[in-house]
Amino acid sequence: MKSRGAIIRQAPGKFEIADLLVDEPRQNELRVKMVASGLCHSDDHMTTGDLPVAVYPVCGGHEGGGIVEAVGPNTTGYEVGDKVIFSFLPACGKCRWCSTGHQNLCDLGANALLGARWDDPTSFRLQLEDGTPVGQALGISTFAEHTTVAVDSAIKVPADTPLEKACLLGCAAGTGWGSAVYTGGVQAGDTVLILGSGGIGSNAVQGAVHAGAARVIVVDPVAFKRDVALSLGATHAVETVEEGTALAQSFTNGQGADVAIVTTGVITGPHIAQAFAGVRKQGTVVVTALGNATEVGIPVPLLELVLFEKKIKGSLFGSSNPRADIPKLLELYQAGVLKLDELITTEYALDDINQGYEDMHAGRNIRGVIRF
Repeated sequence: MKSRGAIIRQAPGKFEIADLLVDEPRQNELRVKMVASGLCHSDDHMTTGDLPVAVYPVCGGHEGGGIVEAVGPNTTGYEVGDKVIFSFLPACGKCRWCSTGHQNLCDLGANALLGARWDDPTSFRLQLEDGTPVGQALGISTFAEHTTVAVDSAIKVPADTPLEKACLLGCAAGTGWGSAVYTGGVQAGDTVLILGSGGIGSNAVQGAVHAGAARVIVVDPVAFKRDVALSLGATHAVETVEEGTALAQSFTNGQGADVAIVTTGVITGPHIAQAFAGVRKQGTVVVTALGNATEVGIPVPLLELVLFEKKIKGSLFGSSNPRADIPKLLELYQAGVLKLDELITTEYALDDINQGYEDMHAGRNIRGVIRF
């Protein structure tokens, strides 16, 4: 069928709206009419080339939800009309990682940037009208009006789910919340330092609060983002890392934060080093943000790493299990515990996607959302 989507023809580049042909679903696939998609910084990393993909053009978007409009043959568990939220990382349920409770590390994710099906790098579900294959970002492409996806990436949710808000569960909410609760292991009474309070950082704030942190210190140069962080439960919000570290030390007899979470827009080694300096002995630094894929090196004192037993941990999708955690976070949202509405600053039409990313760079949005 014919559709439209936001594609990148090369990197560095910008999104452009193109007419697309969308394949009918095959076995264990769904065709979905999109309702909403979050504008995550990770897709912007694709436009800059920081996050390289295997195929251009590629249709972006990996955080979204929609309504099933076609179900592939011999595909069980889904019906036309079902609402689904996409997990940007597929979960096969069978590999070592899925079977040990680490669905975010599913082996299928190794091919998530191929743009094709996980098991066949020549098999695409989107193309331009002239027949040129179009890669799908993370196998889903939520920046398309319609998309055909594997069931490995689709989580069915209740019929009353407001997808225009709950779409954030497909990346931002789980990534930020899990960075605090799962990867960081925040415990009651902890002091937590969070570097960056955009779409991911604001959810890290909520995760730390839900875990019982006594003090949640947010660092962000944008006053608007600091104010939102405070409204979500942060106890302090400051402009610089130096201020944040001094605050954490003032509450802990000079020791520093128990956990520091790095959710800056574009990460560098020095960001991690700043967080490292801000945690106590045996403190944990959680690195969630993305940067240039080729950059290597973290300038941390090696003796301090060893003698203070500090830990630096990467966090992918907040170390979550999307098939379990997306429904759980949805329940928290419906109970009024997890805030999502308050994170959506602006809604955009698909044609205004580049304006949405300009607003993100300018610090005007916590999360922008495309409404289809």
